[in-house]
Amino acid sequence: MRVLNPSSLFMSVALAAGPALQAPAQDAAPVIIVKAARLIDGRGGAPVSPAMVRIEGDRIAAVGQTLPVPAGARVIDLGTATLLPGLLDLHTHMTDRFGVHWEEALVTTTPADAALWGARNARDTLEAGFTTCREMGPTWPYTDVALRNAINEGAVPGPRLMVAGNYVSSTGGAGDARQFSPYVDVLIVRNLADGPDEIVKAVRTNFKNGADFIKILATGAVLSKGIEPGAQQYSDAEIGAAVTEATRWGRQVAAHAHGAGGVKAAIRAGVRTIDHGTMMDDEAIELLKQAVGRTYFVPTLLTGEYIESSAHIPESEKARSRKIRASETWSFKAALAAGLPMGVATDSGVIPHGKNAGELRIRVGLGESPMSAIVSATKLNSEIIGWQDRVGTVEAAKFADLIAVRGDPLKDITELERVAFVMKGGAVVRDELSTRR
Repeated sequence: MRVLNPSSLFMSVALAAGPALQAPAQDAAPVIIVKAARLIDGRGGAPVSPAMVRIEGDRIAAVGQTLPVPAGARVIDLGTATLLPGLLDLHTHMTDRFGVHWEEALVTTTPADAALWGARNARDTLEAGFTTCREMGPTWPYTDVALRNAINEGAVPGPRLMVAGNYVSSTGGAGDARQFSPYVDVLIVRNLADGPDEIVKAVRTNFKNGADFIKILATGAVLSKGIEPGAQQYSDAEIGAAVTEATRWGRQVAAHAHGAGGVKAAIRAGVRTIDHGTMMDDEAIELLKQAVGRTYFVPTLLTGEYIESSAHIPESEKARSRKIRASETWSFKAALAAGLPMGVATDSGVIPHGKNAGELRIRVGLGESPMSAIVSATKLNSEIIGWQDRVGTVEAAKFADLIAVRGDPLKDITELERVAFVMKGGAVVRDELSTRR
């Protein structure tokens, strides 16, 4: 009796069965060709004109002046428009409702309100051309984590989010949510940490609950009853503890910092970004020059336009804003003159969600070139958060995050406040421009 080798038997059956046992062929990713009069690719070079971008699935496959159009490809012709990478905003509060002060929200709203408004705000932000945002800590802790997850899972439309979960503040500091009567407490808000040990625990708790990075409040704030914006609220050792612990996790720390003392302490500690930086001095500028590649200045200049006109912000906080306006302008111009790379951010929530591109208008009005502002909002911002491998420029292998405007933003930067086409990951989100075939 002949005994068959089991592997020989399998091969015999497979050969007899033929193609029936072969793995099914994988469907090729759908091909989209986007055409426009010109492309500003985010890298700072001369625009490509005319421009074509080939997209396969959710990624860019090729970029050029002319590309072959394969049979069956979907062509999106944007005519005379200017194509750009999706914009990035490094300082948003997506779950905060514009016009509602954060302290009012703590006693009149719920986390469910924040989540629902967050979905609305995320859509408005995405449709305005901001396809990636760094979320700097919500009023209700971890609602930003839930929003990020819902966007990633396709439940709601919105930008790609990097979230802080719950910012870290000192008792009596800028983010102290217990600034009502001492007999009133908001039990769910647990963001206060005093001393290095408590800060380490707060960092670990945030990461445990889904945060991507840490936001620490190094100084007082404008929109707060706590310590003055110019005052350093965390010691050098406390800021250093946050950076050391986050580094163990392979994560970054962003420092809310207005006053020069807090700014300099945060730079020395090795934070990734100095957010606001409204009251810097020559020494702070010099420290930032020495820290290029490690620490970046991220101003938020647009907020003053809205703080002064808001009916929901107390007069005492408007006075704080007016007090720092001159130094805020000086800080930006000094950093610009020093050649510092500066990230783009808005503090949206203080400004209306979807109006983020107004920040670029302010920067250009203060002397930055339109191209520099665009590169800062795209390539540089992606490098600051470590996402340069996926977003920030129009290049092969990056996500197909594209926007288009009717005119030329190098001639009029306010064109970016009127975005008419948005694509995120190869999916068209907004289209007021194209002819298709």
